[in-house]
Amino acid sequence: MTKNLQNWVDIAPVTIAPGYRARFIHSVTMTFALWDVESGAPLPEHSHPHEQVTHLLEGEFEITVDGLVHRMKAGDVLVIASHAVHSGVAVTACQILDVFSPVREDYVLDIGHNR
Repeated sequence: MTKNLQNWVDIAPVTIAPGYRARFIHSVTMTFALWDVESGAPLPEHSHPHEQVTHLLEGEFEITVDGLVHRMKAGDVLVIASHAVHSGVAVTACQILDVFSPVREDYVLDIGHNR
């Protein structure tokens, strides 16, 4: 059963890659990922079938999407299309909220937890 009301502080963070720790909430059709990113942490080039909306809550992040470089600052929101090739680097320590659709099954670490 979906837990409708959650608080990020109650969700244990998980290290997904060096410099990237995330907390996840999954709905039926979306994944929300709250990232704490260390300054200088690279995001390797990749793509996925999910649409992604990236909201930079704190810090600065440089992201390249299909060859176009964006220097994001707190408050910026970027929509990344399905299958778009993207990479980046944290210019400073960052907090980022990503929303993915459909659900990122690869981030469903414990079925039934946060879902």
